[in-house]
Parts: sequence; C-alpha cells; structure tokens
Amino acid sequence: MSAKIGIITFPGTLDDVDAARAVRRAGAESVALWHADHDLRGVDAVIVPGGFSYGDYLRCGAIAKFAPVMAEVVEAARKGMPVLGVCNGFQILCESGLLPGVLTRNAGLHYVCRDQWLQVANNTSAWTTRYEAGAELLIPIKHGEGNYMAEQAVLDELEGEGRVLFRYTGENPNGSQRDIAGITDARGRVAGMMPHPEHAIDALTGPTDDGLGMFLSVLDALVAA
Repeated sequence: MSAKIGIITFPGTLDDVDAARAVRRAGAESVALWHADHDLRGVDAVIVPGGFSYGDYLRCGAIAKFAPVMAEVVEAARKGMPVLGVCNGFQILCESGLLPGVLTRNAGLHYVCRDQWLQVANNTSAWTTRYEAGAELLIPIKHGEGNYMAEQAVLDELEGEGRVLFRYTGENPNGSQRDIAGITDARGRVAGMMPHPEHAIDALTGPTDDGLGMFLSVLDALVAA
C-alpha cells in the first residue's frame, strides 16, 4: 500500500492541486484535507501548500493557524509526522509555532515571481535526502512576504544545528536574513520553504524537475520509519 500524504486546502489556497500532482508523481496517494477537518484521515505526512489563506488578512498565516485542521497537524508533527509548508504554508508553520521566525514583506516591497536558484544546505532532513549537499536547484518562487527574519540567537541556532534547509544563490529575491530560503525543526521532520518544489516536478511544465526530490525523499523517510 502506498504512503498517504495529506494536502490541506484553506479558503484562498492556490497550490493544493499542484502539490497533489507532485505527490502522485512521486508514487504516493494524495489525500485532500479541508481547513475545517478535525482529523487527518490517517495520512502519513502533510503538506501545507501555498496561496493566500483567508486572504492573508491580519498577517500571512495568522488566521490559518487557528483552523481546526492545524491543531491536528501541530499535534501530529510533535509526534514526528513529516510536515512540509510551502510559501504560505511556511508562513502558517511559523505562525503555528512549529518553526521559528517570521516571513515579512519582501525587501523593496515588490511581489516576486521567477525561477530561482537554491543551494541545498541540509540533505539529511526527511524532505531532502535525495539531494547532494551543496547541490543547486532551479525552482520557481512567487511571493510578496518571503523575507525570513528571526532574532540573531535563533539564526545562530539554526546555523549551528544545521537546520537551514535551502539558501538563495545569486541575487537574494526578498532580503531574507542569511539568504535563508527554507528551514527545518530540530528533528528534521517539519520543513518550511518559500520556493515551490511542486512547480518543478517535470522539465516539460517547470523550469526543471528539481523539486521532485523532496517528495521522493519523504517517501524514503516514511518507508524507513
């Protein structure tokens, strides 16, 4: 039986269909989860996809963290379930306390939408084992609030524990501190990133298929568990 990966849809989510397609391309079963659900329907991992949950009112992810389904995700994540937050999903994971720091308005206050080079800084997390350390990936970005910020002590802790997942290479598109494009929790099971790996699973429709490795990685992690 294939692994089951839940994809959450909030009002305003845009990338749930793309995330589900990426999960299926990797060989897993995608399970649709609704923001008002009070259970995770027996999934083995969860993806919190991108978009504009609840219209990004108040602050990106600030309302979504109160959704019933997120209470279930937080509990499951603390028990070790792999969770990936992409773009707005990254913002939601930070607001929910599963990851440290906050995503703020891009430097220059402009929305950015382009293909972006990243460097793999951590290839030992549940979501990145298919990559070589230091590998460069070309993956799309599209966000207005991707400027990752945290207290210096938190940044030092992320660096010291090897919890920076990806860094922007070349031009930093949003002013993110220390060029951080993604991070993990202390166990490497919960990951958040601003770039969209689900939009880079096929060289025919994306700039590359570099993002597919993330979905294959988590399947490896689930099998190993």
